Amino acid sequence: MPAANNIYIFGFATTDARWTTRISYFFFGETDMSNTPNPYGVPSPTPQAFNPYAPTVQVAPEAFGVNDVEQYRKTYLGHEASVKSLGLLYLLGAVFLVPIGAFLFLAAASGNFQPNEPRGVMIGIGLVYFALGLFQGFIGWGLRRLTPWTRIAASVLSAFGLLAVPIGTIISAYFLWVLLGEKGKIVFSDHYRSVIEQTPHIKYKTSIIVWIFLGLLIALIVFVIAMLAS
Repeated sequence: MPAANNIYIFGFATTDARWTTRISYFFFGETDMSNTPNPYGVPSPTPQAFNPYAPTVQVAPEAFGVNDVEQYRKTYLGHEASVKSLGLLYLLGAVFLVPIGAFLFLAAASGNFQPNEPRGVMIGIGLVYFALGLFQGFIGWGLRRLTPWTRIAASVLSAFGLLAVPIGTIISAYFLWVLLGEKGKIVFSDHYRSVIEQTPHIKYKTSIIVWIFLGLLIALIVFVIAMLAS
C-alpha cells in the first residue's frame, strides 16, 4: 500500500515537493504557486498594498513639475504676503523711531529742548528709540527677504509687544501667529526660497490687515509730531 504522502512522478514515488515544482515549470511554464507550500522553508514577503496618500521620497523643487511648483507657491502665497507685509510695518516703525530718537537725543544734548524729565533721562530715551528704530529696520529688511534669523528676532519683539494691553496684545499675537505657525516655518525654509526662485512671475498682494495697521501707524506719527510741535 503506497504511503499517503507520496507523490508519483512517472511511476516513481517521491515526497520531495521541489521535484513537483520543477517538473510543473518544465512542462507547463510559470504557474500560480501562491497556495503551494514553500519547500525551502524561507517565508515569502507579504506584498504591500499601494498607498496613494504616502509621502513622496523627494521633496526638493526639482521633484515637481512646473505646474506643481507653481501650485506649491500659490498654496503659501497668502502667508508669504503676510510675512513681507510685517516687514513693511517694521520698516515704517523704523522710519518713525529713528528720527524721533535722534531728535530727542540732539535736543536734550544741546540744551535747546526743555522737557519735564531730567536731561540725562531724555538723552537715554532718545538713544533707546534710535537703537530700537535701527533694529526694527534690520528686521523689516530681513522679513521682506524671508531671512530666517529675522523670524526669531521679530518674535522676540512681538513677545514684548504682548504687554501693551489691549491693542498691542492683539497686534503682537497676530504677529506671533504669522511668524511661529506651521506655515511660517515653511515660508522661511530654504526649500520655499528655492521655490520662489523658480516662480518669479508669481507676485503677492499686500494684506488688507497691513493697510489697516499702516493707517493706524501714520495716524500715530501725525499725533506725536503734533504733540512735539505744541
